[in-house]
Amino acid sequence: MPVLFGLSIAYLLTPAMDYFEVRLITPLCDKLHWKASKKRSGLIRIFCILITLILFFSLIYEVIYMLIAQIVPSVIAIVNNYDVYVNNITNWLNKLLEDNPILRDNVMNIFNNYSTEINEWIKTNVLTKSSDVLKAVSVSVLVSIKVMWNLIIGIIISVYVMSNKEKFAGEFKKTMYALYEKNTANIIINNVRFTHRTFSGFIGGKVLDSICIGLLCFVGTTIMQMPYASLISVIIGVTNVIPFFGPFIGAVPCAFLIFIVNPTHPLTMIYFALFILALQQFDGNILGPFILGDSIGLSSFWVIFSITFFGGLWGIFGIVIGVPLFAVIYAAIKSIIETKLRKKDLPMETETYTYVCAIDEKGLHTYTPESKQNRKVKEIYEFGQRFISDSDEQINGDFMAQTKPNPNTDANKKSKKKNKVQQTNSNPDQTNDPNQKSD
Repeated sequence: MPVLFGLSIAYLLTPAMDYFEVRLITPLCDKLHWKASKKRSGLIRIFCILITLILFFSLIYEVIYMLIAQIVPSVIAIVNNYDVYVNNITNWLNKLLEDNPILRDNVMNIFNNYSTEINEWIKTNVLTKSSDVLKAVSVSVLVSIKVMWNLIIGIIISVYVMSNKEKFAGEFKKTMYALYEKNTANIIINNVRFTHRTFSGFIGGKVLDSICIGLLCFVGTTIMQMPYASLISVIIGVTNVIPFFGPFIGAVPCAFLIFIVNPTHPLTMIYFALFILALQQFDGNILGPFILGDSIGLSSFWVIFSITFFGGLWGIFGIVIGVPLFAVIYAAIKSIIETKLRKKDLPMETETYTYVCAIDEKGLHTYTPESKQNRKVKEIYEFGQRFISDSDEQINGDFMAQTKPNPNTDANKKSKKKNKVQQTNSNPDQTNDPNQKSD
């Protein structure tokens, strides 16, 4: 567990350390005319690791402080004001269904029954179990010490990995070239680089994108004077890590929370929904492409497929890493297909095969979308139908548009002569004398 924790920290913090080392500290040392040496590189690496760890723990501290100072009071206020929110919704339903007393009584009975069950569940399960959890955490000192020990060991391992990352990379390459042929080792190393670029680009970019969206949501909800602005912003920022479905997952409970606070003013919820819609459009069209770029290389369909497939396998963990993982699998399959097509001297663009009906030694034969609408053409020229003929004649170009065979070709003349001979053999009693009459 400490090793895995340390490797995860090192992998997440390495891009930040490289940025400080390559973009800031090393150019500054060059300007100060500090002569390049192995000692200088080691000191720069140690200094950049310290800066990265300080920023990392400062970020964790700020998140914990925000949770304790803003979100926890918000959650406690929601639980304490549950009865008030129920009365608000009750009054709103009474006002809404005032003209239909029978429907109002049925709706109010259903709502009162469910509200009573939810209230009992909160009192008997949430509050009692949360207090039991707090008691268990406060009592289990040994467990806390073990967690802190694993954290310290993990940090030490991450520091060692970040300080010697070039050495580990060299040992990995040396091992690959020793175990495999040169071409195979090159392929393995290139695939590992692609996997690293895909995961680091997506995860790092998505985290940065979600932080920006969370901050923008906090600024917007504060200006609009929305209730529980901190809690809503954290929910929107965290769920934004999930591709495609994240904005909807975070916006629905936040909109409902805003509605139950003051159901007599539903426009507040509508304004919030419009704000989130505009924010997500800005994220999807401007901020997201600017930060992520083309780090995934997947269409919307494959993004949805990867989220649902890996989310069904591994839950939340699969939803988060499903997209970059499937991007690596998709790229590997694409590379294999393109390699095989290249060996066959065939084009690799998908658009080229959209209207392909058959491929022979003379190349690709296509049809036009207009000719596909013609049922006769579709019936006559099925896939490969043109290759089954007496003369085995190959037709170049857009053969789907050729609906009528030429009667003057040698193949058709031979076919007519052959049919005439068959008819003569089928009637042996018939002679060629035109004056002979049948019995």
